[in-house]
Amino acid sequence: MADTVDPQGGGIVNYLFDPAHWSGADGIPTLIAEHLLYSLIALAIAAIIAVPLGIYIGVTGKGVFMIAGLANALRALPNVGLLILLVLLISPAFPSRMGYVLPSLIVLVLLAVPPILTNTYAGVRAVDAAAVDAAKGMGFRTMKILTDVQLPCSLPLVLSGVRSALLQIISTATIAAYISLGGLGRLLIDGKAQNDYGQMVAGAVLVALLALFFDQLLAFITRRVVSPGLTRRTIKSAAVAEPVKTPVTV
Repeated sequence: MADTVDPQGGGIVNYLFDPAHWSGADGIPTLIAEHLLYSLIALAIAAIIAVPLGIYIGVTGKGVFMIAGLANALRALPNVGLLILLVLLISPAFPSRMGYVLPSLIVLVLLAVPPILTNTYAGVRAVDAAAVDAAKGMGFRTMKILTDVQLPCSLPLVLSGVRSALLQIISTATIAAYISLGGLGRLLIDGKAQNDYGQMVAGAVLVALLALFFDQLLAFITRRVVSPGLTRRTIKSAAVAEPVKTPVTV
């Protein structure tokens, strides 16, 4: 009989500490690897689409209203319904597993584009005009202004958009299990089918831990790659400066 969750949470503990669940093709490490594979591929595709488009809109000012409407429309899409529709449309053309992987990636990419796009646009537009004018005064060309001034200054917001997108992708990639693909969603779907609540809770906890881990990882990366002045971080000097003493005239 399937495990159930007791008041002490024994179901999830028994499931997670059972060695049989950590090996084989359906083991937890394999499911985590599949979940990350879907997530990172979708994030890469979304970034390739959204970052250049956001930079273009931010620099030229064209398409501002389009970006707002597009972002709101993509956020309103029903993920599971869209996934099933895309499977019905795409799977007949791809008899292999790709007929199911491709719809899942499309849904995840559509989910990830809005935060990256809007943050990239906002970051570029928020760059201090005085800094851009100073670069022009120094003879910088348009592309050099973009690479040396605007992109470094907009990096905190761009990375914030990527961070938000990745968290949404990781938490939503469980829908791949609805169409018989892998990932941590398998624990939720299979657990529900078997009334194994310990397995379901274990799946939910693992997804949450994975999202928290990557959230902290991207926060750490942001602190390392972004200029301290842009993030307003306080850098402790190696030597403590002595206070300046004002001479007293008698």
